[in-house]
This record gives sequence, structure tokens and C-alpha cells, in this order.
Amino acid sequence: MINGLLPEGLRDRLPPEAEAAASILRAVLDCVASHGYGRVAPPLVEFEEELVGRLKSARSKDLLRFVDPVSQQTLAFRPDITAQVGRIATTRLAGAARPLRISYGGPVLKLKATQLRPERELIQAGAELVGSDSVAAVVEVISIAIEALQACGVKSITLDLTLPDLVDILAAGPLPIDSGKLEPVKAALDAKDVGSLSLAGGSAFLPLVSAAGPVDSAIATLRAMGLGPDLEKRLTALETIAAAVGDGVRVTLDPTERHGFEYQSWIGFSLFAEGLAGEAGRGGSYTILHADGREEAAVGFSLFLDPLVDAGLMQAKARRVFIPLGSSPEIAADLRRQGWVTVAAICPMCDAVALDCTHRLESGEPRAL
Repeated sequence: MINGLLPEGLRDRLPPEAEAAASILRAVLDCVASHGYGRVAPPLVEFEEELVGRLKSARSKDLLRFVDPVSQQTLAFRPDITAQVGRIATTRLAGAARPLRISYGGPVLKLKATQLRPERELIQAGAELVGSDSVAAVVEVISIAIEALQACGVKSITLDLTLPDLVDILAAGPLPIDSGKLEPVKAALDAKDVGSLSLAGGSAFLPLVSAAGPVDSAIATLRAMGLGPDLEKRLTALETIAAAVGDGVRVTLDPTERHGFEYQSWIGFSLFAEGLAGEAGRGGSYTILHADGREEAAVGFSLFLDPLVDAGLMQAKARRVFIPLGSSPEIAADLRRQGWVTVAAICPMCDAVALDCTHRLESGEPRAL
């Protein structure tokens, strides 16, 4: 029996949300393009090994797989577009000048939904700067991500910084810990569980829990731990990034946050905003693997556009003028050139109000209904 149901986590976008989604995607891509990022359009499906083997430390997760009847190999729907950018950068654009600036936008499909984001099909748009993960590169990428959100009408943005590999670096140096205790310590830090952290043998890491918060106080807490010159360079970099973002954005630091940062290296960041459910975007530095084993640094961001659509952004009501039967096509064409949406009657029973029109063409001019 045909009942119109969709698989769990999938949905239809209807007017005006579908139009808003297209407008938001266009606004993001136009903003990114104005900074010199050329757009690529990779396919929705790829060989599984390409999706999981192109980014260093990436794991095979969130992949909806199937066997290709043509090649007899395992294919997977992309859960993220960043890995595809890595493939393009190291193959078709391997000879392009660095830093290579690439943008993208399109749907992604997750294997499973989450409580915060029950949809499995999402619209993702973003940019990747390939060839550098310097502080200057990070500042450029974060600034563009914020500008793109603001171009969509997002306000009261919070930038939450993290250091994805911090615990591993500390465990291998300033705060040594047995390898068998490392994962329990990471889990306790993820949960901000002070009791479990002590029981796991991670008492030395306790100050990291209290370091989460506004960026200035968080950096001061980390600096007071005296973690050595290498970590001091990281803290100086964070200060530079926070200063470059400016006063218009709230900046926080959660130094041990790992959720969603499986392949990021020295820095990661999330973007939040008032009125949006969950993250508006995420990014950071990472490493791309070439076929010959060579590694290349990169930094980028991905924006999640569905929360912006759900918040009602860019859903301006169009001026819709009803064109009665027998009206001049030239007048209707002229109105469209002026930015009007024309809705032509195709039978005497067509009703302007029922067709959601704001005006009706009378005597050659739109009249408000």
C-alpha cells in the first residue's frame, strides 16, 4: 500500500522552506567565492575506501554502504564532503598552486541520526584551504565561516575552540600516563566527570576540566599548568585567533572536546548561534594523505544549513501577482524583470488568494489584495 511515508531520518522540504534552503546555500557559496574559493561538485556516492582513506585519522563511520552491481565493489554515500575535497586536491588538482582554495555545497547522508539532529539527510556547505594549517590559514577559514553565517542572517554567534590532540600530546610528554589508561581518561574528560577522571588515574588532567569557558580565562588556566614551550605556542596561537575574530563574536575554549573532531589535528572549532538547534558549523585543521604516502596540511569548515532553514532564516515572502486570463504576456514579462513572481490563471476558476498571491494585475498594474 502506498502511504507517502519516508524512511526514518528523511523528509520533504516544502515551500517556503525549500526556497529558503536554496537561498541559504547560494548565500554561503557566494560569500565563500568572494574570497577566492573555487567550487567543486563531487558525487553523492563513492568507493568506500576513498571516503575513509583520504584523511589521516579518519574512521569508517556514518557510512551507508551497498555493493555496486557494475564494479562489484563497496560504495558508500558520503556522510561528509571534506574527504571528497581531499581526494580531488590530491588527484585532479594535485598540480594546482598551493594554498588551494576549494568550496562545495550539497546533500550528505548519515547512517544514523542523533537526538540533537534526527535527520539523516543534511545540506552541507563549506570551504577547504589545502596546503597550510598555519594560524593565518585558520584565521581566514574561521572568519569566512562567520561571515557566511552572517550573510544568511545568523546573529549572536559563538565560536567554540578546541585542541583535538591535546590529551595525546600531554600524555606523551608533560603529563605521562600508561597507554592502557589513556582511553578511560579521554572518556572521563569528554564527560567532564571529575570522579571518573581520578579513578582512571588522570588526576593530573583535572585542571583541563575547569579550563573550559571564555577563551581568556581558559587560556589563563592552561598557562598556569606550565605545560612547556610547545603547548605555549598553541596558547599564543589561540590568542591570535580569538583577537582576529573580533568583539562581534563570543569566543570560548573547551580544550579537550573531541566529539565530531575525529580527524582534526592541532585545532578544531564549532559554531553556535542563538535560536539555532545544535551546531551551525564545524571545522579545523587536518592532514590529507596522497597516494604515495605524502601528507599535506589543510584547514576548513563545514556549515550545516538545515538548522538555519528550521530557524526560519531567508524565508522572505515573495511579491506574487495574479495574472488573469487574457492579460498581456509582455506586461507579465516586464513584471518578472522587476522582481515580481507572476502566477498566471489557466482557467476561469483560478483564485488569486487561494494561489497565495499578494497582488492582482488590474489595468496593467499590480493591485494589492
